[in-house]
Amino acid sequence: MSKHERWSRLLELLAAEGRLEVEDAATTLEVSPATIRRDLDELAEQQMLVRTRGGAIAHGVSYELPLRYKSSRHASEKQRIAAAVAELIGEGDVVGLNGGTTTTEVARALALRAGGSGGGRRESSDASAPSFTVVTNALNIAGELAVRPQIKIVVTGGVARPQTYELVGPLTVGVLNEVVLDVAVLGVDGVDPQLGVMTHQEDEASISRLFAERARRVIVVTDSSKMGRRAFARICGLDRIDVLVTDSALPSDMAARLTEAGIKVHTV
Repeated sequence: MSKHERWSRLLELLAAEGRLEVEDAATTLEVSPATIRRDLDELAEQQMLVRTRGGAIAHGVSYELPLRYKSSRHASEKQRIAAAVAELIGEGDVVGLNGGTTTTEVARALALRAGGSGGGRRESSDASAPSFTVVTNALNIAGELAVRPQIKIVVTGGVARPQTYELVGPLTVGVLNEVVLDVAVLGVDGVDPQLGVMTHQEDEASISRLFAERARRVIVVTDSSKMGRRAFARICGLDRIDVLVTDSALPSDMAARLTEAGIKVHTV
């Protein structure tokens, strides 16, 4: 197990339990206590946790894993979801992407499709026209796509949230109010049949809501672990969602309720 994988597992355990003991963590990860102590010391230096005698505790009362340490969760499902979403987007479309691990995979899938081209639905007489235009408030997505000449990248302004790399605030709103999107692809933290789609942070929810309002079509992307789950801040109701793409572990009763709400459900 690499250091990155160990750190990801340690932070996931800490997020679940709120506290870690060196001996318990060493047993779980099947490494030596000395290795765990070094890992915890390094994570403490990065202010990812608070070191204690014999272990560590979560940094602060409300603990949220930074995006880079969430990426290993349900990784294969997210990649399959992303590949399916890329096929639902037309050549030349203007695509809005909020932040998150699944939308990051969607960005990568779009980059691969643009690089290989083919499969597009919109004809263009201008050979220099971008395969896609991506509007995003996620710094990590912007960084990955900025070097792709086939994709035009538009980054909103705003204040960066270190946990998710998302830009939020009035500057973000100002940019999104001036654009029109063909499709918005939204990553979410919860999908509830009554309340709609949700996320943990109210400032991120308001930006995701604006993405949906500016788009002709809205696609929600999430692995099935988020289905039936509620989060603190509501993005929008199910009536604003056109398509939901998730993995094949989606419960059949949930799929039926989403279909009744008029949502096209794609499972991969």
